[in-house]
Amino acid sequence: MAAVLGSAFLHALWNSLIKVGTSRLGAMVILSIGEVPIGLAVLATRPALEWNVAPWVLAAGCAHFFYKFFLTYAYERGDLSRVYPIARGTAPLVVGLVSGVFLKDVITPMEYAGIAILGAGILLMAQGVFASGENRKLLPYALGSACATATYTLIDGSGARVAGDAVAYVAWVFVVDGLFFALGMLAWKGIDVLPRQRKAWGVGFIASAASYGAYGVSVWAMTIAPIALVAALRETSILFAVLIGWLAFGERMTRGKALAALVIVGGVMVTRL
Repeated sequence: MAAVLGSAFLHALWNSLIKVGTSRLGAMVILSIGEVPIGLAVLATRPALEWNVAPWVLAAGCAHFFYKFFLTYAYERGDLSRVYPIARGTAPLVVGLVSGVFLKDVITPMEYAGIAILGAGILLMAQGVFASGENRKLLPYALGSACATATYTLIDGSGARVAGDAVAYVAWVFVVDGLFFALGMLAWKGIDVLPRQRKAWGVGFIASAASYGAYGVSVWAMTIAPIALVAALRETSILFAVLIGWLAFGERMTRGKALAALVIVGGVMVTRL
């Protein structure tokens, strides 16, 4: 539980770093470029994986591409404390339903109740899109990111189990994911998508390192605990994202946000009962 909560903080951190600067897409491309050497460095220390892992890695790379694409454009249209809850919060509900029906994980009624409470808190957190007159164009992108998150969560949890080495699996996904997104965006938008400022590159590489820490810990956790439960616990990153949005970006902390945060914490506690 402690490891997954640490992973949640790192995930909120790298998402907040994407908000720094003027180009969200440029920041995401730099993060993706940074993922490749990190993945290769880790692979140099690990035994080679069997070829039967390759389809899982390629599928995960595709899912991560769409996750980054939708998330980037959602952040162009909304605050961290609004986009993040919608994008991250819908995913565990999808994962819980799919893994309980199609996978071998055993999810107890209490754990399902916790996931449902967590989902209610996320809906409360996101209600400002309608109640506060915010840009509703962020919704399809945030929901698209949520669907991609649910997809790669299921792929990664199963793929890491097939690989038998979560660290090496994550490293390969980082390499493939980074190449897919960076090359895809450069082919589509051209070289001008890359920021020229040194600070942007420094921040992007820090985000890459935080992303690897968040991703690696969560995938490792999925090899020893039910995928849906890990996915739900990871969504405590919403609490961290709201705090970062409030303290670092000056986003409003309303009673609705505070209530939603308490509901989310309650959902996490129920999953541990």
